[in-house]
Amino acid sequence: MEEHEKKDHEHPKNEQLENMNVLDSTQTVIKNALDKLGYPEEVFELMKEPMRLLTVRIPIRMDDGSTKVFTGYRAQHNDAVGPTKGGVRFHPDVTEQEVKALSIWMSLKAGIVDLPYGGGKGGIVCDPRKMSFHELERLSRGYVRAISQVVGPTKDIPAPDVFTNSQIMAWMLDEYSRIREFDSPGFITGKPIVLGGSHGRESATAKGVTICIREAAKKKGLNMKGARIAVQGFGNAGSFLAKFMHDAGAKVVGIADAHGALYDADGLDIDYLLDRRDSFGTVTNLFKDRLSNQELLEVDCDILVPAAIENQITEKNAENIKAEIVVEAANGPTTLKATKILADRGVLLVPDVLASSGGVTVSYFEWVQNNQGYYWTEEEVETKLEQVMVQAFENIYKLSHGRRIDMRLAAYMIGVRKMAEASRFRGWI
Repeated sequence: MEEHEKKDHEHPKNEQLENMNVLDSTQTVIKNALDKLGYPEEVFELMKEPMRLLTVRIPIRMDDGSTKVFTGYRAQHNDAVGPTKGGVRFHPDVTEQEVKALSIWMSLKAGIVDLPYGGGKGGIVCDPRKMSFHELERLSRGYVRAISQVVGPTKDIPAPDVFTNSQIMAWMLDEYSRIREFDSPGFITGKPIVLGGSHGRESATAKGVTICIREAAKKKGLNMKGARIAVQGFGNAGSFLAKFMHDAGAKVVGIADAHGALYDADGLDIDYLLDRRDSFGTVTNLFKDRLSNQELLEVDCDILVPAAIENQITEKNAENIKAEIVVEAANGPTTLKATKILADRGVLLVPDVLASSGGVTVSYFEWVQNNQGYYWTEEEVETKLEQVMVQAFENIYKLSHGRRIDMRLAAYMIGVRKMAEASRFRGWI
């Protein structure tokens, strides 16, 4: 994930409707944040939609000799602060609305961790699990050719997201370098180390979530040693996170993937589960005694981490959440009504735009290293990430308590402020 951001589950069938809600709810919180900050209506009009949305059609020769035409998107939310930045996802349920909403979230994340970026997002409507290695390479290269005029290290910098990885980034880098030979190294992040990638990038999102969990536990007076944690999702972010929590001495009592959930009050053997999972992060299908994903959200635990898909905690189940702390590793897992219910109950909710911003932060580090041609050790990357995430958490927590608002609204207020000020200084508003 930029980056998300990686989702660990299938999208539900009513995805398009849910994504409309995700975009609408994002716009609602941005409106509230701007009102709280005292900005006029025209600032919201500028922020509520991406400044650019490119839709492309990509013809690809398949292995059987046929030609299939794929639809791709690239949204650039706001580039007042600097180039836009965000992942590219390959998924059958990618929609225009989803890409728009995710580009806005990327802007907020960049503002929260104080990066010189606006938000971007891309996607291709495809099912990579049903495509060969060569077909995926041709599609990756075709996408870069289609969007090459609007991306670049000073314009818009892609990165991995759902069902994309460092190999796909490498193909995209190679294709871009054929088109624009003089400025290719910083065009894309999430690359293999040998092509200018950064140490710590693969686990960066989970590292950022881990730091937020630790800081939230301090605020609640909860000792991480023996703390009971349930993680909904076992893909890139969820699996790294479960491992980090397990190694920190916490008790991971539940995990979930696309097939269901596992729960053990005494703690699961995370190393065993990691060894048994397949390439798509699924492992629960090997076990008979499974819970549903919804049941896992309501298990008895101290910390709940939704690391899967949108709209998992709603007004229907928010009253049943037993955790003291909810940390959103996924994009949009809690609805606005559920956010209010949890806040009223005294549950500390760490919002997605803060918790999952570790990915874009280390992507920024990678871009900086590419620009200067000097590369850092993993220890340097982790130290810098720690400083950025702790500062961002403290800023949001203080604003939340000082203004008596929930952490989500506080995060949005901090996230939009830099973008709004940059737009004002440029004379756009």
